[in-house]
Amino acid sequence: MADLDTRKKVLRDPVNFLAFGFGTGLAPIAPGTVGSLPGVAIAWLSLPLAIEWRLLIGLLLVVAGIWICGQSARRMGVHDHPGIVWDEIAGMYLVLLTVPPSIVLWALGFLLFRLFDILKPWPIRDLDHRLRGGTGIMLDDLAAALFAALLLGFGRWLMS
Repeated sequence: MADLDTRKKVLRDPVNFLAFGFGTGLAPIAPGTVGSLPGVAIAWLSLPLAIEWRLLIGLLLVVAGIWICGQSARRMGVHDHPGIVWDEIAGMYLVLLTVPPSIVLWALGFLLFRLFDILKPWPIRDLDHRLRGGTGIMLDDLAAALFAALLLGFGRWLMS
């Protein structure tokens, strides 16, 4: 569980509140997994929009995330604090953007994204360790999203 000082920093600072996924990053267990859920919600809410608008939302989540995550890391005094989950939100959204809305596909996308984000196979681990600031925080999750999306796409291709 996040200590009281961390909770205050998150709940009183709009940048930290966003970086911590509207507070989901304060979850006492698996903050990255809990923090991925707003990405699912944003994907669900954006379904009625044209694909161009959904792609723009994805781009905005990534570009804003670089700044938000970098600023929050500086304000918290910790590079890639476990509670900073905006990168998970963006990554999860991008994975779900690549598949049709389906409980099975979205659940599989969620599981694959979390698996790649947690295990960080090469080259994800290298990205996580080499880059600093908001770009470094975001990039490993974007790579995990890419791996998950590619595996989902390959699986769908095999099933067709």
